[in-house]
Amino acid sequence: MMTKLSISKRFTWDAPLTDRGAQLCRMFGLTVERLTERAPTHTCRLDLGPGDIAYITGPSGAGKSVLLREIKNALPAAGRISLDDIPIPGESMVIDCFDADVVTTLRTLSTVGLSEVFAILNRPCRLSEGQKYRYRLAQALAAGKPFVLADEFCSELDRVTAATVAYNIHKFAKRTQTTFVLASSHDDILIDLVPDVLVVKDFSGPAEVICKGLW
Repeated sequence: MMTKLSISKRFTWDAPLTDRGAQLCRMFGLTVERLTERAPTHTCRLDLGPGDIAYITGPSGAGKSVLLREIKNALPAAGRISLDDIPIPGESMVIDCFDADVVTTLRTLSTVGLSEVFAILNRPCRLSEGQKYRYRLAQALAAGKPFVLADEFCSELDRVTAATVAYNIHKFAKRTQTTFVLASSHDDILIDLVPDVLVVKDFSGPAEVICKGLW
C-alpha cells in the first residue's frame, strides 16, 4: 500500500528586535517585513511503498532534519521508529539488549556492521559514537516497524563501513518490505544504498524529489 505524504513547515521570524539587531538590519538594508517574508519554508511531497528507501540529502543547515522530523510526525506513531528515540542502556551488554535469540541478534548486528565480539559483549553506553549509532540502527531493524527513520545516516562511520551498512540496509528493506526514510549530507553511499526516492534539499525553495531511474 502506497503512503502519500505532503510536508510543509514554515518558520516565521518572531525574535525581539534589540538595538544591536536593529543596527544590523540597517547595515544590511533589512526591515521587519522583509525578515517575515523571507521566513524559510520546507515543503516536500512523497509517495512511498513497502520496501522503499527515501534519502534526503543536501548541505548542512538546508533543512534535511526538519523534513525528516515532519515526515516522522506525519506517520502513525505505532508504525514508525526513529533512531533518535532509541535509548542507550548503561547496564546490560549489547547482546542482552535484544529480545530475539542469539543467532538472530548476531545477524541483525552484522547487518549494521556491529559484529566485533568485544563491542557485542560491551555495554552500549561504553561504545564509540559510531558504534552507538549502529546499535540504535540494529534496534530499529529488530523492532519490526513498517517505517524506520534515521537522521545523519552513517555520517559518523568511516566511508568503507558506511558503504557496507548502506548496501545491507538496501537488502534488508527489500527482503522485509520495511520502508526507510534517511537523511544525510553524504552522497558517496548512494551507489550502495540505491534509494528509490532521492530528496535534494537546498537553502531555498521546495525540496526536489527524484524517483529511481531518474538520478
